[in-house]
Amino acid sequence: MYLKRQIYEKLIKWKNEGYRTTLEVSGARQTGKTFLVNKFADEHFRHKVYINLFELSGAQFMACYKKASAWEPGMGPRPKSPLQDAFKMFDEEFEDREDTIVILDEIQESAQLYNRIREFTRQFRCRFVVTGSYLGGIYDREFRYASGDVTKLQIYTLSFEEFLQAFDPALYGEYKGIGDSREAGIHHRLKEVYDIYCQTGGYPSVVRTYLKTRSTEEAQGELVRIIETFMDESIRYFTDVLDTQVFTNIFLAICRILSREKKGLEEDSISEELQKLVTRDYSSNISKSVCNRALSWLYFSGVMGFCGKIIEMDILNFKQGSRCYFMDLGLAAYYLGRIGASPDEISGTLNENYVYINLKKRQDFPEEIAFETPAFATYRGGEVDFVVQNRTNIKAEQSI
Repeated sequence: MYLKRQIYEKLIKWKNEGYRTTLEVSGARQTGKTFLVNKFADEHFRHKVYINLFELSGAQFMACYKKASAWEPGMGPRPKSPLQDAFKMFDEEFEDREDTIVILDEIQESAQLYNRIREFTRQFRCRFVVTGSYLGGIYDREFRYASGDVTKLQIYTLSFEEFLQAFDPALYGEYKGIGDSREAGIHHRLKEVYDIYCQTGGYPSVVRTYLKTRSTEEAQGELVRIIETFMDESIRYFTDVLDTQVFTNIFLAICRILSREKKGLEEDSISEELQKLVTRDYSSNISKSVCNRALSWLYFSGVMGFCGKIIEMDILNFKQGSRCYFMDLGLAAYYLGRIGASPDEISGTLNENYVYINLKKRQDFPEEIAFETPAFATYRGGEVDFVVQNRTNIKAEQSI
């Protein structure tokens, strides 16, 4: 079952832009990155080379690269084009042409290849796409960022619009045509679909499961499988197994924080608040550093998002990392249910989380709204859910 994604148009735009770059596609595990880039490559290029550095093809290509780049003093001339030679060894039909595309999936598995991005952009005629689910790994010191040679593209789970289009194409068509109308019938139907979306979220395999079974329980079963896969795979990037064991505790603690009344955090930051909750409710052996590492990993893996705080509505008094939200509503709904939140609490928290996700997307390039992250605010003892400042207005005011 093909789920139409709006970001597909950005892939086409990247291909057609005048300035050549390597495309870095990031996003949480199982958001559809591999499927989308392969579909795009098959439909818009004559020849595709696909290498998954997490699988056998990755090991085979690295063997080709090692052989192509082998050289010792006294052996004669150094290899002039080891990368080109490696691709030709790996794929006999490879030609460095503009209608060829190379996809390097799970690029975080090889610092050696990630550090060649500048060469991909500047020394090849063919196009390159690198993808990763755990790009937090590239912040290790052995990875070097190729500034200016990369176009970044973030893939999220399905938006409500994408879910609606898959769930009921006819209703989606009506929705896109309603403009400023307020017809009670269509809004009631949209609310019914939105309530389902809040329970399933937007992971493609979860959405497919729901569309096939029409069962939120079956869909959440698929979501649990994704969560377990994420935790199992994350172990590979940590030396301390405790780091991955703390993930579930963090998820539950975040839900408890989000379900509170609007009184702000008791501690100074989200990491301190989470560490306090986790050590109190789950394990006193969890240190602040372990909690911070796990929280950072969840952020860089696209599972969680940070929210800033504007103190007393003063935008110059901005504090980052003051709250966390889930980057998928299904994930949020599942863990809110596990902490025993009431239906009203779950509904209110999911609505707030939905707004956060949509604000976060509007901060991707080209940014529509200001601030480093979405932000809430404190004001005279109360709290404002979100403060949004349109960058278009700022630019217009600056040009006057």
